[in-house]
Amino acid sequence: MHIEVVWLTPPQEDAQVQAQRIQQAVNDGADAVLISCSDAGKVTGVINDAVDRGVQVMTFDSDAPQSKRFAYYGVDDIKTGQQTMAELATLMNGKGKVAILAGNQNAPNLQRRVQGAKEEVAKHPGMQVIGVFNHVETAQDATAEVVRVDNAYPDIQGWAFIGGWPLFAQSLLSDGTFAKLKVASVDGLPAELAYVDRGVVPVLLAQSVYNWGYVGVQTIVDKVHFKKNVPQIIPMELVRVTKSNLGQWARQLQAWGFTDVDQKYLKM
Repeated sequence: MHIEVVWLTPPQEDAQVQAQRIQQAVNDGADAVLISCSDAGKVTGVINDAVDRGVQVMTFDSDAPQSKRFAYYGVDDIKTGQQTMAELATLMNGKGKVAILAGNQNAPNLQRRVQGAKEEVAKHPGMQVIGVFNHVETAQDATAEVVRVDNAYPDIQGWAFIGGWPLFAQSLLSDGTFAKLKVASVDGLPAELAYVDRGVVPVLLAQSVYNWGYVGVQTIVDKVHFKKNVPQIIPMELVRVTKSNLGQWARQLQAWGFTDVDQKYLKM
């Protein structure tokens, strides 16, 4: 069986371009589309049109639940927000002012993570959310937003990163920004492991990102080629990464094909 994967991801996050690329895939004769939706509102209609024209659509990471997509694979975003804030509450002993770093304000998965984080913080009367802060999803823009907010609100004591964007670069590792702060973050990519190793970010809630592609393609093949019934929701569980399992997670990343895992973590 021959499977061809055509990569049509926009160079920058842009839901309108995603919609155009779905139309392109349909016009080019694709059998199926696998997509993480930047803005469900902007792609739902195009997804529905694709399905109506005989092209199966599956979502991962960020869903379009009101569309005709046949399946979604990813974490429970409400639960992810809750877990991130719960980890932060533990680090802060349930007390202090915190901020939520939230990426693209239009992304439905991130909106639900923010909702979950707020629901969790409500369980801790000693904690207060001073704001939810959105930004362009690059390490540079996320880092700049963290620094800006910290300067504007010097009484912040903790951050809940519902995506690990600032940690994809090393600039916050030793510049003193996190010296007085507690941080819990989603994601566990190679660049972020140094933050755990040095204790700057004690807990990462990692997504098994390799499986977005692997499980996505596998599910599409089962649906389209083998005509199998597949679950509409396929859950992904977060992996809690701390110093105690840093080496194990590093080796998993390497096994998935990441070539930028620091050798010292592979030896742990």
